[in-house]
Amino acid sequence: MHTGNRLAAIDLGSNSFRLEIGRVDHGEFRRTEYLKETVRQGGGLDEDRNLTPQAMQAGWDCLARFGERLAGFHPSEVRAVATQTLREARNRDVFLKRGNEVLGFPIDVISGREEARLIYQGVAHMLPPSDERRLVIDIGGRSTELILGQGLTPKVMESFRVGSIAWSTRYFADGQFSKRSFEMAEIAATAVLDEALDAYHPDHWTTAYGSAGTVGAISDVLVGAGWPAGSITQEGLDWLLERLISAQNADKLRMPGMREDRKAIIGGGVSVMRAVFKLLGITQLHQAAGGLRHGLICDLLGSKASTGDLRLNSVQRLARKFNVDTNHGARVGQVATELLTQMLGKNTSSNAAWAPDPARLLRKLSWAAELHEIGSHISHSDYHKHGAYILDNADAMGFSLSEMHRLSLLVLGHRGKLRKLEADLSDQSLAAQLMALRLAVILCHARREPDMKGLSLRATSTAASHWVLSCRAGWTTAYPQSAHLLREESTAWLKTPWAFEFHAP
Repeated sequence: MHTGNRLAAIDLGSNSFRLEIGRVDHGEFRRTEYLKETVRQGGGLDEDRNLTPQAMQAGWDCLARFGERLAGFHPSEVRAVATQTLREARNRDVFLKRGNEVLGFPIDVISGREEARLIYQGVAHMLPPSDERRLVIDIGGRSTELILGQGLTPKVMESFRVGSIAWSTRYFADGQFSKRSFEMAEIAATAVLDEALDAYHPDHWTTAYGSAGTVGAISDVLVGAGWPAGSITQEGLDWLLERLISAQNADKLRMPGMREDRKAIIGGGVSVMRAVFKLLGITQLHQAAGGLRHGLICDLLGSKASTGDLRLNSVQRLARKFNVDTNHGARVGQVATELLTQMLGKNTSSNAAWAPDPARLLRKLSWAAELHEIGSHISHSDYHKHGAYILDNADAMGFSLSEMHRLSLLVLGHRGKLRKLEADLSDQSLAAQLMALRLAVILCHARREPDMKGLSLRATSTAASHWVLSCRAGWTTAYPQSAHLLREESTAWLKTPWAFEFHAP
């Protein structure tokens, strides 16, 4: 359990950036501060799916303000995630590099299903305990998440690329409302969501809940017009649609409860909401208090062990799905982590800069080792490339996209030439993980437990970038093939910033 007394969650959404700060009191989170800025970054993607300079600057400015507020927080007290806009942005690494600096904490870009998991977790923990079968809906700026669950457990999670900003930009250009534009927007949203019908059929849930901005914006307008608070009905949506069409233009909207920052995207939000209602047969959607930020807080409140278990379960699920030889994966993982532990254990003062969290490096190396043959299910030829593709595109609960990409790089580089990772090997921690993994694969080439007695991997006294693997007398005679492969490995590292040498007495 978290032992500090404060926590902060940051949600970099397509419409708004939000910061929630609170204190932990007897294991419960109590909000003390909530900051929200309408950045509308989802509207800043150009035709090539790159964030415009203006959109990036607006995001950095907001993150700088959040960063000032979070000064003094420990990294274990803060979690920041980004969703659909940065999932789509081709130049997201440019934004994230500067964003991490001004915020002062790492930003994780999460997959759609991981976003859905966190949303359900946040909603469920804010609802009274119940065994009801729940449908949770979150309509964001560029994506819509649908989740089925019971109690605190999500069971079916999906994310669809349809949202209030995207649909407003596409079907309500310049804020113009017409009956025809709403019809077209609703039909298009239904087409995107159509595949959800079987999984989210009304037979599979008893109560529907809505989370986040679009739900709140629609509810505020309905309540301002005298509709009951706490839920949205089909009748309310029909009434709101008529009012929007009558106004003809977003700038002309004069409705109690309609915030200025929502006028430009209300058309898209209402269209998507009506499509969800119609497709899934919803008659009443209850407004939920929780959401993505609260799911992040739940993760922060939980123990590190539970987060590790969630990720471990994802790794094991992928291994089962692709028929990985788990015994061999575990064998390679054990040898790789032993070698990396030796690398971390030498000259620790110089290692601090590249390994501030050794346990995290070892854990990720172990997962990469367990999955290093995942691509063999597709084809043995170039299986490392197939494996990297699988990991770069897999939805794995508990992992961010950057974490999955890290695993994919290790799997891609565990065999073959290192030239394919030339741009990534400037990261010393990645280079060390990769060297340990490649050596472990070599030592386990016979698919049996290798003889590690007397093997020592250390940096030379003159250069932390030069690593030497030494063995005991007689080892090369006993294992000539392993010795041959290790000598070849030294050649593989020649054209990189790092050096490897195999030394036999």
